[in-house]
Amino acid sequence: MNETPQPAPLRGIARLLAVVERLRGAGGCPWDREQTLQSLKRYAIEESYELLDAVDSGDPERHREELGDVLLQVALHAQIRKEEGRFTFDDVAAALADKLIRRHPHVFGAVKAETSREVLQNWEAIKAGEKQGGPSALEGIPRHLPALQKAERVQSRAARLGFDWPDARGALDKIGEETEELREAIRREASEQIAEEIGDLLFSIVNVCRFLHVHPEEALERTTAKFIARFREVERRAAEQGRQLKDCTLAEMDAWWEAAKGQAAPPPPA
Repeated sequence: MNETPQPAPLRGIARLLAVVERLRGAGGCPWDREQTLQSLKRYAIEESYELLDAVDSGDPERHREELGDVLLQVALHAQIRKEEGRFTFDDVAAALADKLIRRHPHVFGAVKAETSREVLQNWEAIKAGEKQGGPSALEGIPRHLPALQKAERVQSRAARLGFDWPDARGALDKIGEETEELREAIRREASEQIAEEIGDLLFSIVNVCRFLHVHPEEALERTTAKFIARFREVERRAAEQGRQLKDCTLAEMDAWWEAAKGQAAPPPPA
């Protein structure tokens, strides 16, 4: 196995960990000292989304700052576990390095993998071997994943075991089938079944996205951004006439909407 190079001491990391330990220690910050693993959960999610916004903004300084905020969450979690005598930040980093080496035998070993597809196949095979004994192939999918992302993860896991449509056509036909079932539930005014059928329809749409290599969250985000841009244009046209949308007719708003559709697409959300 090829040895990984030993980096120079990371002074910034050492300083960060010392600051976090001071904040959590006696005489430190009351807010930081009150935090628990449970109370920090919301911040991990919020900071991750702020990082995504920073990436979309294209601003390197903003990106650097948001990466730091995400790293702070890692440091705080590790500090709490250190206080419990469980593990340290260094343990986290060392375990991650070991896992990366173990799951990249084509780099650190003799395994051959020429394409990204082969790399992913090796990764999943090694990962499955590490987690042998689980009751289900769907074991380990995070419970708190956003619903669209979770659906895609479930479908991908099942597909690797052969439980899948032969091609995208079958998945696409399923959308039509689920749409008809939803129509029938609406016709019968069966509220509980309506919710269930909407879920089935969304699940089927995600499946088509998976086949066509389209990320459903990103596709929906782009469409939402497009709607926002067009709706703001409708609002602008109403304001030009000194009117509020609630006082405009649907025909007027539809005309402005169609005009907005002819304009350039909005940039990615920042």
